[in-house]
Amino acid sequence: MKIGVVVSEGPYTHQAADTAYQFVKAALDKGHEVPRVFFYHDGVNVSTRLSVPPQDERHIQKQWTALAQEHEIDLVVCIAAAQRRGLLDENEAKRQGKDANNIAEGFRISGLGQLIEMGIQTDRLVTFGD
Repeated sequence: MKIGVVVSEGPYTHQAADTAYQFVKAALDKGHEVPRVFFYHDGVNVSTRLSVPPQDERHIQKQWTALAQEHEIDLVVCIAAAQRRGLLDENEAKRQGKDANNIAEGFRISGLGQLIEMGIQTDRLVTFGD
């Protein structure tokens, strides 16, 4: 079964990103396919490469990056939600005249069309967050 996942709450303030991560791992372990995870609303905060949690805590961004690399999962960050929260990739930073970017490796910025496409191309769409 192909499963699409939406994460709409940020890390460290809500369990959605962690629960979604554990769900995706379990689904993959059971032989399901998770072609894309779409980060929306505050969920886009998972994608920042600038977070530095204490060494004895989990690093949710690095966990997502590693999982995506291992299983070829497309991690898509909503462009509108990202811009509102100051999250930019290299191309978007240049386009907006900013001197820095902060999207982590393995994540990419795109629009809501990716969410719609995911809904069409998967058998189930599971949302994590309020």
